[in-house]
Amino acid sequence: MSNDSSNPLVSVITPSYNQADFLEDTIKSVLAQDYPAIEYLIIDGGSTDGSVDIIRKYKSELECWISEPDEGQAAAINKGMIRAQGEIVAWLNSDDLYLPGAVSRAVAEFQSHPQSGLVFGNAVTIDAGGRPIRKLIFPDWQLEDLIGFRIICQPAVFMARDLYEQVAGLDLNYHFMLDHHLWIRIASLAPIQHLPSMLAAARHHEAAKNVSQAAAFGRESLEILEWMKTQPDLAAFVAANKRQVLAGAYRLNARYLMDGGQYAPALKSYARAFFNQPVYTARHWHRVIYACLGMIGFRDLDSLYSRFQDSHRPDLSSKDDLLNWPGLCLEQID
Repeated sequence: MSNDSSNPLVSVITPSYNQADFLEDTIKSVLAQDYPAIEYLIIDGGSTDGSVDIIRKYKSELECWISEPDEGQAAAINKGMIRAQGEIVAWLNSDDLYLPGAVSRAVAEFQSHPQSGLVFGNAVTIDAGGRPIRKLIFPDWQLEDLIGFRIICQPAVFMARDLYEQVAGLDLNYHFMLDHHLWIRIASLAPIQHLPSMLAAARHHEAAKNVSQAAAFGRESLEILEWMKTQPDLAAFVAANKRQVLAGAYRLNARYLMDGGQYAPALKSYARAFFNQPVYTARHWHRVIYACLGMIGFRDLDSLYSRFQDSHRPDLSSKDDLLNWPGLCLEQID
């Protein structure tokens, strides 16, 4: 593994805990990257579901792996970062995937924009079976957008190691919005760069935190809002753009409440978002309608959503490099 200027070393860390159903595809998506200088570390929290057996299959291709009880995702990632040697660092959760060429594209973007603290790309969400749900195409967001709770896709993010260390890594006080909290701290010190390429697949499934504990994400969004008010370099912007920031926080809280099936609180949060920024919030009218139907007990809400989701799945089958990619299923649904 080289760490020269043309091929800087990239460290990828996978925090793992009882995700045996998806872990092997995650590992394969890293090992299949075409970039020549990757070190891969897996930090497992003491899994009991066969994950360790999967990790052992690939131990010869890993820089290191550990399986021991830990204090959760943030602690596992920080533990891996201490061991990592890369100039560029990232983490890939044990149910997500890198897409072909993700690492090499991220490195090229850093080389074109060497002052960047992080590079973020586009992504696609996939279901438990690896079928695409929707594309996540992001604008060229900067710090002000992150403060306004525009959310980028974590597995499509790569960071400059020195910036990660400068902000002291992930804050163990956050368990759900830990990535967004980190992005804000990095972006307050250096520019961030959007790469208009599909870098990752983020998996949505019943056991995922963003599904099983959706409401907690909204609560931490509001905690981040309060934290920003205490930061001298952020508080002035928050105060000057109070309505925009509040609308973003309440809109995000509403989305997660709705995902958690808490429709009445979700509508209340959408109303607060609408009060602060009507035009922006109105763009999410379809979610408001969905929450209203849920609140009145519409019986076929889940099947209605499933039909809507199936009818809007992106067709990626024309992309030859994705056809046999680990963890993806590109067969079209009739």
